[in-house]
Amino acid sequence: MSTVLAAHAQTHFVRAVLRQRGFRWLVAVRVVAQIGDGLFQGALAGSVLFNPEKRAGGLAIAAGFAILLLPYSLVGPYVGVFLDRWRRRSIISVGNLVRTLLVLPIAFYIWRGEHSPVPFLLALIVIGLNRFFLAGLSAATPHVVPDRGLVTANSFAGTLGSLSFSLGIGAGATLIKTVLATSFHGYALVAGLAGFFYLASALLGRASFGPDELGPDDADRRGGSILTALRETSLGTVAGVRHLAARRGAAFLVLAQATFRLLYGVILLACLLLFRTVFNHGDDPTGSFGTIANAFLAGGVGMVIASFVTPALSRRIGGWRWVTAVLIATGAAILGFGLPFDPVLLLGAVFVTNLAAQAIKIVTDTALQHECADEFRGRVFSINDTAFNVTLVAGMYLGALTLPDTGRSAAVLGTVALGYVLAGVGYAALGGRWARRVGDDIAGPAGR
Repeated sequence: MSTVLAAHAQTHFVRAVLRQRGFRWLVAVRVVAQIGDGLFQGALAGSVLFNPEKRAGGLAIAAGFAILLLPYSLVGPYVGVFLDRWRRRSIISVGNLVRTLLVLPIAFYIWRGEHSPVPFLLALIVIGLNRFFLAGLSAATPHVVPDRGLVTANSFAGTLGSLSFSLGIGAGATLIKTVLATSFHGYALVAGLAGFFYLASALLGRASFGPDELGPDDADRRGGSILTALRETSLGTVAGVRHLAARRGAAFLVLAQATFRLLYGVILLACLLLFRTVFNHGDDPTGSFGTIANAFLAGGVGMVIASFVTPALSRRIGGWRWVTAVLIATGAAILGFGLPFDPVLLLGAVFVTNLAAQAIKIVTDTALQHECADEFRGRVFSINDTAFNVTLVAGMYLGALTLPDTGRSAAVLGTVALGYVLAGVGYAALGGRWARRVGDDIAGPAGR
C-alpha cells in the first residue's frame, strides 16, 4: 500500500514540475545536447578502444580519461565564478555553438587517423564546455522550479540526460555496426553528426528563454571587467569552498559522492577490460559491442529506477538514509554479482551501481540547490563537478596500477566492495548525525 501511495505521490510531483514551462524547455535543451555528447564521446572512445586499427591498455585508457576530464576539472571552480557573473542562457547557447564549430575539425582528424595533439586539445575544449554547460543548467534549475520541486526536477532531468547520453552512444554504435565501417572513417562521421545536436540545443536554448530568465539575478550578478574577474577568481573560489563547508549537509554529500566516484573509476576500468578481453570470444575488439550494449541497458534501467524511487524515498526517510543504503547496496552487489566474473551476473552489479550513482547525484544536486545561496551556486556546482571528475580519473589510474590486463582480479573487486560499505557507514555517521542534529534534510512535508 505504501509503495502505491509513494508512486502516486511521485507522479504528482513529476506533473507539478512538468507544468513549469521553463523546466520543460530546460530539459529539452539538455536532452538534445546530451544525445550529441553520447555521439561525440562514443566516437572518441570507439576510435581508441574498439578500433581494430588501434588498441589501448589500462594505463592508456586511464590517460585518455585524464586528458579529456582533468584540464577542465582543475579550473572548474574558477569557471564557477563566471557562472555567477554571466547570463546562463548565454552559457547554454554560445557554449553549444562553439562546440558545433569544434567537432568538425576533430572529425576531420579522426577521419585521417593522424596521431596529432590537435584533436585532443580541441576535444578538451568540447568536453570542458560540456561540463560548463551542465553546471550552468544545474545552477539555473532553481529559477524555473520552486524549491519544493527541486528533488523531482533533478531526478527527472538528470535521468533523461543520462539516458539521452546513452541513446547517443547506442545510436553511434548502431551506425558503426550497420551502416558505417568500424574504422577511423566511421567514427569520424559519428563525431561530426554530434555537431547537429549541439547546434539544435544552442538554438533551442536561445529561443526558449529571456536573457535574464535563468539567472544569476541582477542583484547577485557581479560586475567589472574580465581582467578584474580573473584577479578575483581565487578569492571567489575560496569563498565558494567556505560557503559549501558551512553547509555541512551538502558538504558531506559532496564527499560521499567523490568517494563513490573514486571506487567507481576502478570498477569502470575493470568492466572495460573485462568486456574487451575475458567476455570477448574473438580477437576483434568490436566483438564486445554486444555485451557492452547489455551493460548500457542494465545501467540505464538502474538510472530510471533511481529517478523514480529517489524523490519518494528521500522525502519519506531522508536523503542521508537513502544515500547510506545505496552505498552499502553497491558493495553487496559487487560481491554478489561481480566476483563470479560472469557477463550475465555482472549486469546485476552494473544495474545496482548505476542506480546508486544516479540516486546519490540527485540527492547531492538537490542539497546543493537547497542549502547554497544563488550567488554561490555556480561556484559550488563547479567545485562539486571538479571532485566528480578528478576522483573518477584517480580511480581509473588506481585500477590501472592494480588490475591485470584482463581486468579480472577478485582482490581488487573485493577491496572496492568493502570500500563502498565503509563509505556508507562513514557517511551515516557524519551526514546522518548532522541531519538529525539540525533537523534539515531534503525530506519533509515541504516536499523539497
